[in-house]
Amino acid sequence: MENVSQSTIKGTGVVAGVAYAEAVWVRPRPELPTAGELIDEEKRDGEYDRFLEAVDVVASRLEQRAAGAEGQAAEVLGATAGMVKDRGWHKAVRKSIRSGRPAEYATASATEKFVTLFEAAGGVMAERTTDLKDVRDRVIAQLRGEQEPGLPMVSGEAVLLADDLAPADTATLDTAHIKALVTELGGPTSHTAIIARQLDIPCIVAVGADLRNIESGTLLFVDGSVGTVSLGANRAESLKAVEEYREKAARVAQWRGPAQTKDGHRVQLLANVADGNAARIASDSQAEGIGLYRTELSFLSASEEPTVDEQARIYAKVFNAFPESKVVVRTLDAGSDKPISYATLSSEENPALGVRGLRIARDNESLLTRQLDAIAQAAADRGDDVPTWVMAPMVATAVEAKWFAGLCRERGLTAGAMIEVPAAALMADTIMPHLDFVSIGTNDLTQYTMAADRLSPQLAYLTDPWQPAVLRLIQHTCVVGSDNNVPVGVCGEAAADPLLACVLTGLGVNSLSAASTAVAGVGAQISELTLEQCQKLAEAAINAEGPSEARTAALDLLEEFKA
Repeated sequence: MENVSQSTIKGTGVVAGVAYAEAVWVRPRPELPTAGELIDEEKRDGEYDRFLEAVDVVASRLEQRAAGAEGQAAEVLGATAGMVKDRGWHKAVRKSIRSGRPAEYATASATEKFVTLFEAAGGVMAERTTDLKDVRDRVIAQLRGEQEPGLPMVSGEAVLLADDLAPADTATLDTAHIKALVTELGGPTSHTAIIARQLDIPCIVAVGADLRNIESGTLLFVDGSVGTVSLGANRAESLKAVEEYREKAARVAQWRGPAQTKDGHRVQLLANVADGNAARIASDSQAEGIGLYRTELSFLSASEEPTVDEQARIYAKVFNAFPESKVVVRTLDAGSDKPISYATLSSEENPALGVRGLRIARDNESLLTRQLDAIAQAAADRGDDVPTWVMAPMVATAVEAKWFAGLCRERGLTAGAMIEVPAAALMADTIMPHLDFVSIGTNDLTQYTMAADRLSPQLAYLTDPWQPAVLRLIQHTCVVGSDNNVPVGVCGEAAADPLLACVLTGLGVNSLSAASTAVAGVGAQISELTLEQCQKLAEAAINAEGPSEARTAALDLLEEFKA
């Protein structure tokens, strides 16, 4: 390997950290079957039974993995097992088998129909095609008696390479052996990225087709902070960098809050959660409270709207995890990539720019008011001195902010809004006077600012949260917030990046909310810099030409500060 000339390929770094190990590719997916000859009619019922037996085996394996996992990993595995049992998919397979097709081909053809539908829907639905294809491949492999595709057996340390990792594989990675993830496809908010953050393992996505040129066994140096994969890197320098990273990780593990800069400027660090279980896990971290409670999970999993009492019981589980701490609840963020049959439109030409978030309540205000009633009911026992903040997604105008704030205050709730529409950032001076706080959703703000689907692997270079245009909108929002004495938080994935968190602090952000596993790393990094140094990082980033240049400028300054 020392004789191999050094070369570097680049993707989007989604989890910082470095690794130096041999590449290993995931086990190949089975070759998809052709239609073949029709099977005899009297054998078709037995062929469908064979499909169902394969489904039971695959679902059982996934459920066993889910039982041994925690948090989002358990949720993803459980959801994938649920897809294996999906009645609509089974019905499509049965129809194909009854027409005379073998189970393997029926499985593939039925899946392709759903893949086409999901891709047409776009957003998260399009991203779920990876899940669908994974389910298809596992069932086909089981039908053929082949080894299940996915993770290889690894005895030493390795960098795992894949076109795009299936959620079931990402969620069950053995981090004792797999030291980094690199994928050809994917994006900053893909399942791979989300679970990699939970596992706290260096991860780079959207590398592109160049990744295919790397063979298993090739020594790689992976730097998740800048999104680079280097072949032929100097061994001694690489091992030194890994050792420094491990020492830093050990220091991070020992970090205890509250978060503040070296000169005492406080930044509140909070956790993003989706349910009571995630909130309980977060309560064991250094998070000071919850900065984003995504309530839509309880809606997405229900066939009809939960009652006020049912919602209140669900919300109470989250409040109980932080009984004396700040909890920020986001009202229903449905629509676009999260359709709900009883709340959202059945179809839209451009759902990402359609009736989603707060806009749903324009024609269905009672859906929102019932949720606010449930939040107030769940928070009733928290006490007057324990803040319960509620924010609306997709606020675009001052009129919307004023209307939502009025509904919140009627119920004794602290009123806020998400700043994720560029218009809301630009018109913050008219919006903030109506609110008690705002929280910037960097995922959607980046998507709308750059006019790029945040789940498109081809556009990951645009949806990088280091985009200077996005950072300038955040800076403007913070200036207006300071002028109006309205606190400004960030609850998007940008808050999980320790270096970017320092930039956000320098821009004037008051609180940062991320996956609970990222909190300690962010807090430790902030503690190593003064507020003035954070401001210098911010200035360098917003004046850069692009996201890579912004990240590099900040890294260079960080090295200067250490010297």
